[in-house]
Amino acid sequence: MILLVLLASILIVVVTVYQYDEQTDDYNIQRFERKEATTKQTIELELRNKTTYAVNTENLDKIFKERIYEISSINKLNIAIYDLNGNLLKSSIASAFEKIDVKPLSDKIIKELAQNSNHRILKNLEIEDKSYQTSYSYINDSKYKRIGILELQFTQDNSEIEHELKEFMYRLGLVYILMFLIAIAFAFFLSSYITRSIKTISDKMQQTRLNERNEKIILNKASSEIEVLVDAYNNMIDQLEESAAKLAKSEREQAWREMAKQVAHEIKNPLTPMRLSVQSFERKFNPEDPKIKEKLAEYSQTLIQQIDVMSSIASAFSDFAKMPSQKKEKIEVIGVVKLALDIFNEKAIKYKPQEPTLDAFLDKTQLIRIVTNLVKNALQATEKEENPIVEVVVSSENTNVKIVVSDNGKGMSDDVKELIFEPKFTTKTSGMGLGLGIIKNIIEAYGGTITFTSKEGEGTVFTVVLPKQ
Repeated sequence: MILLVLLASILIVVVTVYQYDEQTDDYNIQRFERKEATTKQTIELELRNKTTYAVNTENLDKIFKERIYEISSINKLNIAIYDLNGNLLKSSIASAFEKIDVKPLSDKIIKELAQNSNHRILKNLEIEDKSYQTSYSYINDSKYKRIGILELQFTQDNSEIEHELKEFMYRLGLVYILMFLIAIAFAFFLSSYITRSIKTISDKMQQTRLNERNEKIILNKASSEIEVLVDAYNNMIDQLEESAAKLAKSEREQAWREMAKQVAHEIKNPLTPMRLSVQSFERKFNPEDPKIKEKLAEYSQTLIQQIDVMSSIASAFSDFAKMPSQKKEKIEVIGVVKLALDIFNEKAIKYKPQEPTLDAFLDKTQLIRIVTNLVKNALQATEKEENPIVEVVVSSENTNVKIVVSDNGKGMSDDVKELIFEPKFTTKTSGMGLGLGIIKNIIEAYGGTITFTSKEGEGTVFTVVLPKQ
């Protein structure tokens, strides 16, 4: 709106100035033509009725010797009379208002005048910031024979018109400044009214969450367009809540199905050898066998081992299902990580702490679990390497503890990278695939992050960032 008012004012100013120039030019031409016609009539009257001299070229200066000044003064213009070759015969310049040197007519003007069908040419000149209109025409005797050339020069004085234009532009400027200020105020209030409703909608949209209950928008005195937008948003909220409820239910059911499948699969593994052991013991049982006690002990040991496996499976799933409990205490991270690495007693492990000491408020047991799980995975990834290297780097990064575990093992493909933290996913022939999922839960419970980069055939780098407080 403001831009339109501004453009309109500029266009009106441009059109006004252009119109003024055209009207001024037309007015000056018409005024000059009137003076020119009057002057010519006076000269013709002088030649026909008032002179006693013979009307020819030689007598023109005598005929208008004094009369030329009177005609010039009455019509407020300069008059010059030339012979047909352009030589000056008589001029009113000597007593006219402007002191201008009168020179012989140029051959160009004489030729142009002769070739013009009207036998008249008009010239506009600018001399010393003054505008002049000059006409050239023939002087004829009573028999219409050309006896001379008449030059009429009129000085245009547009100061009064220019003054009027300035006054008009000044008043027009005041009007448009007032209109501009009104437009700014009106645009401000109008935009505030419109954007207030839009901002409410925008704020509600930013607060919209898939897993939370979202409030509908209620607006009073909104425009019809805004009401349509609000209704569309409220309908979207209803559909979103329905979709979120269905999605949550579907995810819970899918998670339970996946977990049930995994539990059943893991429990079946120890049940099979237990079944075979019982069947074998039943088939070969002989109470009179002198080694019956040894065989019974061996049978019992086999069952106990499989029961322990089932117990460890149950414990692993229990650990994954619940959020690890935190017991924050001030620990010296460099020493705790070294203690975790001493368990492995592997030459491939290279420990490179970047700080002499590093204190943080963490759970010592959980930190050991994070380090041992990552190092164990790294060692398993480098089993087939001729010169395996597992490098552990601990450093301080602002208010965080940074632990980097890298290896030169087999690396991971792109398909594996997307599933590495998923529960029950594993690339090993043994294990349940819960280790990285559990330590990810531990790290995120601290407000930390775990990321990794891996290139197939070159190795993997895991980066753990934990807050010190």
